[in-house]
Amino acid sequence: MNSPPLRPVLDQIDLPELPGRYSGKVRENYDLPDGRRVIIATDRLSAFDRILAAIPYKGQVLTQTARFWFEETADICPNHVLEYPDPNVVVGRRLDILPVEMVVRAYLAGTTGTSILTLYSQGLRDMYGVRLPDGLRPNQRLPEVILTPTSKAFDGGHDEPLTPAQILEQGLLTRRQWDEVSAHALALFARGQALAAERGLILADTKYEFGLDPEGRIVLADEIHTPDSSRYWMADTYEARLAAGTRPDSFDKDFVRSWVSERCDPYVDPIPAIPPEMVERTSDVYVDAFQRITGRAFEAPSPGLDIAARVRGNLARYVS
Repeated sequence: MNSPPLRPVLDQIDLPELPGRYSGKVRENYDLPDGRRVIIATDRLSAFDRILAAIPYKGQVLTQTARFWFEETADICPNHVLEYPDPNVVVGRRLDILPVEMVVRAYLAGTTGTSILTLYSQGLRDMYGVRLPDGLRPNQRLPEVILTPTSKAFDGGHDEPLTPAQILEQGLLTRRQWDEVSAHALALFARGQALAAERGLILADTKYEFGLDPEGRIVLADEIHTPDSSRYWMADTYEARLAAGTRPDSFDKDFVRSWVSERCDPYVDPIPAIPPEMVERTSDVYVDAFQRITGRAFEAPSPGLDIAARVRGNLARYVS
């Protein structure tokens, strides 16, 4: 029996013909002299501040899902997008990124060290300037939507929990900036929850990144409501799984996170090799996520396509 053709994957790309390269965990960034930033989403899967695997189609899913949401929320706040020259690429305005990541949560969930479920399970009730009641179960809906901001880690550092008072005392944001990004984050999350519900999904939590443009205006950056930046659950099975004490059905990267965390301490130990069948299954999960979230069909690249070569060709016009 012939094996199915391999799905193309973009795990690395280097474009020395473009200036100002900055390599992130998932994205490769190039700063053009005219103030534009070229952002290439690779297929790398990052969690626990580490790269776990490369998942075919993931970069395209993230770019196109974010595109859907940027367009659906443009009336709430401005975003950095200028154009999309490739399925894996967005070109946006270069911003001075604010040092606070805005995380919005509606449920007691999470697996990372800064998640409210992790902290709650350790006995903490006061966190992020919020007091949570006793008696909450994992993945239960919170009494109200809350903001749980973290420091924005640069150069491989770790995000750290922050309270609004700490943000102001440390001068990370001005009072005006805090008020504005808080209002934007809550409004974006409400829009996301409403549209997700129409698709039979629960948007449990998400994170937003904001920056300042040259005029000092606060602008939404990075990505929005993607399977990497957000936790989505299936609404039709949520109540039954909550009652059973099992993890809600989802298609976010908790799928791989949970597999890894069951086998090692992902912050300390070497990461075990992700089985090929899990990589392919995770690829399917990302495609399913795109189609459910957006209601659009996913246009997969042809088997065997050199995605790096395609990206390079589509970005040729940005070379000085």
